[in-house]
Order: sequence, then structure tokens, then C-alpha cells
Amino acid sequence: MINISETAQTHFRKLIERETLPGLGVRLSAVHAGTARADVRLEFAGTDDLQGDEWAIDCEGFTLWLDAPSVPYLDGAEIDYESRATGGQLQIRAPKIKGEAPPDAASLVERVRWVVEQEINPQLAQHRGHVSVQEVTAEGVVVLRFGGGCHGCGLVDVTLKQGIEKTLMEKAPGVTAVRDATDHDTGDAPYMPRDAA
Repeated sequence: MINISETAQTHFRKLIERETLPGLGVRLSAVHAGTARADVRLEFAGTDDLQGDEWAIDCEGFTLWLDAPSVPYLDGAEIDYESRATGGQLQIRAPKIKGEAPPDAASLVERVRWVVEQEINPQLAQHRGHVSVQEVTAEGVVVLRFGGGCHGCGLVDVTLKQGIEKTLMEKAPGVTAVRDATDHDTGDAPYMPRDAA
């Protein structure tokens, strides 16, 4: 499931020995798993810090605890420690952490959510914005809510039609249209105010 190199295990053992706390181990979890922002969190954990549903991997001299909801995203992960002249570097590679694209046979909702999380929201984040999928109708109409810098932005119509709708229709066959359900008059920090657009 997870491959922990000998050098990484030695590195963890040295760090744990410095702490001199009995039963101290290392907990690994996925943060924002299944999204383009996915990352790993590695931290010391004693038995009192555990939720009780973690998966345990026995290593020489310590236990690596895997956060249960993170397990599918960390399957196949590799942890390595590389010694260098200037110190060392811990490397964690988790090829499934951002999730896996749904198959062509997946529901339209699954495919739309994947494209929104993996392609559209990372683009909108450049302007402090994001969208969430409110609904996908039986007719293939995707209803979105804008947030952040997109909430109240004067260019939201252009973003919707020329960016989001075009991308969803191309990447999620079955999408027929995209609609905005956001009340943009309530936006308090738009990327570009409506009166400036």
C-alpha cells in the first residue's frame, strides 16, 4: 500500500527518539484530497492523538498511522528521505492524491464535478474566485454558484459563457448549458466591480 524507504524510516526514528515520548508515531493524511489543491500532512502522533479508525503500518521502531478517509488517496504512495550535503529532504509521492478522473461511463454529475475541481476552480483561484456545482439537471444544464472574487464580478458573464460553459461542454459530454444561480448584488469583494467592467 505505502512504500517507506529505509532512509525515511531511519529519519523518522531519529526524530521520534529526540522527543522521548513513549508510543509516539507518525500520522499521514491527505488534505483537500481529490482536488487540484491536494497535499499531504505529516505529523507526530501519540496514541492520545488518534481518532481510532487510522490504519497502522508497523515500521522498525515506530508506527505510521494513516488517516482512514485518506487511505484511497494515499494508496501507492512512496516516502523517501534523501541525504544531501546541505541536509536532507523528505519526499512524499502520492499519485492518487488528486483523485482519478471518472470513467466515461460515470454519471454526468461526477464528470462535471471533476472538471470543476480539477480545471475550472484552479483557474478561477488566480482571481480569488471559485464555483460550486449546485445542480445538474436531467437535460444536462449545470447550475453553478460563484464565490470569492467571482461573486459580484463584472466579468462573470464572460467567464461563465466563454470559459466555464465552453470547458464543461468540451470535457463533460452531455452538458447542454451552464447557468449562474448567484445573487451577484451581494458580492462584497469582487475581482472587478460591476461598475468598472
